Amino acid sequence: MKIATSSEMSAIDMSAVKDYGIKSSVLMSRAGSALADHVHHHYPSRNVLVLCGCGNNGGDGLVAARRLRSKKHKVRVVMLFSKKMMSLDCLREYKASLKSGIKIEFCPALKENDLSDCVIVDAIFGTGLKREVVGYIADVISLVNASDSPVVAADIPSGISAATGSIKGAAVKADHTVTFGLPKRGHFLYPGDQYTSELLVEDIGFPEELLSDQNILVELSNMNFISGLFSKRARNSHKGDYGHVLVVAGSKGKTGAARLAGRACLRSGAGLVTIGVPASLVSDYQSSVVEEMIIGLSEDCSGLLSDGALKNMLEFASSSLDVIAIGPGIGVSRGTENLVSGVVSMSPVPLVIDADGLNSLCNVCAKKKDLSELFQSSRSPIVMTPHPGEMKRLCAAADIKESDRLTTASELAKKTGAVVLLKGSFTIVADPDGRSFINPTGNPGMATAGSGDVLTGIIAAFVGQGIAPFHAATAGAFIHGLAGDIAADTYTQYSLIASDIIECLPQTFCMMDIA
Repeated sequence: MKIATSSEMSAIDMSAVKDYGIKSSVLMSRAGSALADHVHHHYPSRNVLVLCGCGNNGGDGLVAARRLRSKKHKVRVVMLFSKKMMSLDCLREYKASLKSGIKIEFCPALKENDLSDCVIVDAIFGTGLKREVVGYIADVISLVNASDSPVVAADIPSGISAATGSIKGAAVKADHTVTFGLPKRGHFLYPGDQYTSELLVEDIGFPEELLSDQNILVELSNMNFISGLFSKRARNSHKGDYGHVLVVAGSKGKTGAARLAGRACLRSGAGLVTIGVPASLVSDYQSSVVEEMIIGLSEDCSGLLSDGALKNMLEFASSSLDVIAIGPGIGVSRGTENLVSGVVSMSPVPLVIDADGLNSLCNVCAKKKDLSELFQSSRSPIVMTPHPGEMKRLCAAADIKESDRLTTASELAKKTGAVVLLKGSFTIVADPDGRSFINPTGNPGMATAGSGDVLTGIIAAFVGQGIAPFHAATAGAFIHGLAGDIAADTYTQYSLIASDIIECLPQTFCMMDIA
């Protein structure tokens, strides 16, 4: 599903009216009716307070008020602006509401008890809000947020930027948000996601070709799309058909990172997995892994991988590999810096770079060359999977605001030519061509040691099976998060550990009809 900016949604609205002959009154009627139906479904016998702005969002609220009244709700309508400020569509619905017998109050001095024991419908501001919310409206929003009454927002919680998810001075904290046509970026970008809460996307009759416009570059991952990336396995297939992955990971004190990444890789369908570790650790791994193969790589005197490992990896890659995952638990040293920068330049197969692999790259770029210069020399596709701290270093930024995550990931992808997966609540996957996916799965319980190593293994397995890197990263984020959600249901978010995510992968694939 596409995710629109306010300008993109406005263009869809205008085209529906001008090019397809759909009356704006019809769209508003459908939007207001959908809003009312949601309120009635969740709160069938509650009194309703509808707070209306002067634009089309307020018009949606007026339509909802009439429909809720017809469903026997006791409805109070408060208009927070003067009549002379109403848009033409809002004015039309205002007149229709008066004719239906609804009393409309203008700018009353609301008190706490006015907002108690009811359902509040937030129809103050829509997606076109650009100015800061101050004064009387901000005071009303404070009352809304302080009340114990449930809040249903029309299109987007008032005061949230539809483009960035930032708060424009003051914002309504909704319990449910009913949006129309397409979800908006602000629904998923912090803190907008916290204010949106439960999101329902309603079809109000926009033509499908407008909603699927290829010029809208941001999409929301969903199960149908992700499932469609996978093919059923042929009966006569063999392990060589499903990719050979080399996981370069681990060091003294961090041996678990390699085990988690390798195990996740196998559980995600890889035909063959070889774990490359410092040579002195081979015997430790041989006694604890079963399905994975182990190779020892050159190390330095401190037990970290050295640049001498590059020759071993490249020879191995040229003979039998489909993808290399590098970084989890390898530590950071001059040797790892040379190793990672060398494999970026010379690997004949796609790369997935995470954790200390990214930290090593940051050091290389700080000392020697710009990140884009290094990546320009790459022979193969690359996926990078930074968390926010690593992203800050990769971008040489003092800070990265939560509201800028989408833009930041897209800019880094364009700069480097790599797929960038920026971890976090609603993980973002960005492609160099400008396309991005926002991932809806996952939970706070996954903020635990080793979770990122599991994600690295999943993505590498998908790349090894022939899925394009951008889609492999998108599928990896979705499936990793969904497995984490299943694990949280079993073990609770509080007790969830990384290996629980791996153990729930089979159930995840069954749920998605991939198995």
